[in-house]
Amino acid sequence: MKAYEIVTAGGPGEWKQVERPEPTPGPGQALVRIRAVSLNYRDLLLVSGRYPQPITRPILPLSDGAGEVVAVGEGVTRVKVGDRVIPTFFQTLTDGTVSMAEGGTKALGGGDRDGVLAELVVLDAEGLVHLPEQMSFEEGATLPCAAVTAWNALVPQGGLVAGQTVLAQGTGGVSIFALQFAHALGAKVIITSSQDEKLAKAKALGADGTINYRKHPDWEKAVLELTGGEGVDHVIEVGGVETLPRAITATRAGGHLALIGLLSGSFGAPDPAAVEVKKLKVELVFVGSRVMFEAMNQVITTHGIRPVIDRVFPFEQAVEALRYLESGAHFGKIVITV
Repeated sequence: MKAYEIVTAGGPGEWKQVERPEPTPGPGQALVRIRAVSLNYRDLLLVSGRYPQPITRPILPLSDGAGEVVAVGEGVTRVKVGDRVIPTFFQTLTDGTVSMAEGGTKALGGGDRDGVLAELVVLDAEGLVHLPEQMSFEEGATLPCAAVTAWNALVPQGGLVAGQTVLAQGTGGVSIFALQFAHALGAKVIITSSQDEKLAKAKALGADGTINYRKHPDWEKAVLELTGGEGVDHVIEVGGVETLPRAITATRAGGHLALIGLLSGSFGAPDPAAVEVKKLKVELVFVGSRVMFEAMNQVITTHGIRPVIDRVFPFEQAVEALRYLESGAHFGKIVITV
């Protein structure tokens, strides 16, 4: 079968198309024919050797995909042949949470665990969820990492309620999903970008306020102006060390900061004094469990939420898709058909 591998010796690596034997499911496993996959910023970190947990052997990249079950192993009852399914980011995390340290080695497409950029993949049957009926494989492939992360940040960890205000940084996958979920649940959303064109698209998706951070470098002041000086209830903090101080300023007293990304190079360490003065709830968000995924899918179905896909690449152009992600030109998710 056709597949891609991350080939790296601990430093910068690359994706290479290879031929692998077709896998066979063992007890408790399912064989899934992958129809589409999507990319996350994590995938750039992995191939460039900047991810905290190094790759120990050539592995299949990407954690996010969708496909159909073509065979099941002994004892499998959760799925059957013909089911349209999506793998969870953490195959063995049914409920609860996982630490960053242990999660980095347990997630698909990292450490020594194969991902989903292949024609056929063996997965834990208990680590599969059913694709919402209204969604295509391409749409379903966007959900496991970015959507579940946004959902976890806002609802299970954040306790979002209608009428609150959310600040989403940028227009990548996590932030756009956060915008869609918050809007659907009756919250107000402020979103930032360096491009007015992207902000216009966010406005069309329901954003209540938009800020171009190139034109307004002190964007936290603009957030305060939009909230009457009070600040937002929740921040989807994907920037990292460079954006965190401004995010703290933009958050109301008693508000919630979800630390998700490190686009500026590393996770930010919040100033303890600033956090204490404002009594902020600051939490790392590392994707989420199967239970969270299924609860999110119920809301997606109820509200008719459709993932925002920027561009779809064919399988043969997977490396071009990775380079496009690196460019930062996308709005929403980048997908590869398999």
